Amino acid sequence: MATSSVRAVQATPPTSRPVVTILDRYLLAECVGPFAFALAAFLLFQFINFFFLAADYIINAHAPIGLVLRFLVFRVPLVIPMAAPFACLFATMMAFGRLAADNEITALRTSGVSFVRISAPLLLSGLAIFVATYLINEKITPITVDLSTRSFYQIVYRTATLPVEPEFFRKDPESGRIFYVSRVEADGKTMDGVMIFEPNRGDFFQKVTTAQKAYIENEQLVLENARQVAFRPNGTVAYSVAGKNVTVPLPLHETASQFLSTSNTDPYTMSSKQLGEQVSAMKAQGLGGPSVGILQITLAQKLAYPFGAFIAVLIGIPLASRYGKKGRTLGITLSIVVLFIYQLFMAAMAALGRNGEVNAYLAAWLPNVVTGLAGGAMLYLEDR
Repeated sequence: MATSSVRAVQATPPTSRPVVTILDRYLLAECVGPFAFALAAFLLFQFINFFFLAADYIINAHAPIGLVLRFLVFRVPLVIPMAAPFACLFATMMAFGRLAADNEITALRTSGVSFVRISAPLLLSGLAIFVATYLINEKITPITVDLSTRSFYQIVYRTATLPVEPEFFRKDPESGRIFYVSRVEADGKTMDGVMIFEPNRGDFFQKVTTAQKAYIENEQLVLENARQVAFRPNGTVAYSVAGKNVTVPLPLHETASQFLSTSNTDPYTMSSKQLGEQVSAMKAQGLGGPSVGILQITLAQKLAYPFGAFIAVLIGIPLASRYGKKGRTLGITLSIVVLFIYQLFMAAMAALGRNGEVNAYLAAWLPNVVTGLAGGAMLYLEDR
């Protein structure tokens, strides 16, 4: 009987260790409060800053407070890539600083838990916040910035339609068509003096389509009573057709509001794909200088800025462990100082990237690389 009981015990498979241990939950719980506080404080500060900038329009333009609040709220997601690193750094300094001050880190290490293992849940959380911030910056921010800009023009010009500068060009990277619009009428829908240039794509001619009037319908540009002229390689006219409506797809399959919006010149309203296509199109036209540099550095920062959340955790852990015993005030001070140096480094490199002095991707990622290496080295030394 005893033998069978022993065999039964031996046959019982060992229980697997939970993926998230009590230690992990304890460490993460220490960070949740400071992270939420720092994120809310940073966003509130930016909201107040935007509010003061808009106060003049509330007083002098007699703008409805609801419209102003809409402008402010939709502007907030733009600063999340900057708010997340600060919140991560603040939470790490506060949580690990408290653990270090109460000698809990020392107790854990004495029990055989390595410093890297103690840091693991925070590092993984930093990666998760990086992914979340990137998705917000990529999917939500372009929409909210465009809505915020439209709200601004409603305040200033009493219209939700963004103005389009006269005589503007657009190029479709997919088809190679170049769109020229002389003027957009007050209704924000009708265009005057429209021309479309179609390059040689394997055929023996190039085509030019012109119309006095055009409008957009279902992501198609409809040219009324258009005239199409096709040219042979030697410059002679292959054929000319006039008096019919011509339908042409919009560049990048845009909607009417996107095509007729100056937000197309605002890199913060574009996704990474749209920015990349815009940069390629401008380079194909032989354009360069600051206009392309701004798009390139913004494209590089789409990923580099959110990654700062992980870098903040990486450098905050060893700093908090080393200086946490000296009080929370020092932790708050170090958070502000480190973030200030990091942002100053980012701003300086971004300026060099915009001017073409440094490669845009190098300019965007060098602060992360330098700060990350410093944080990794300190974490290694702390573990030793």
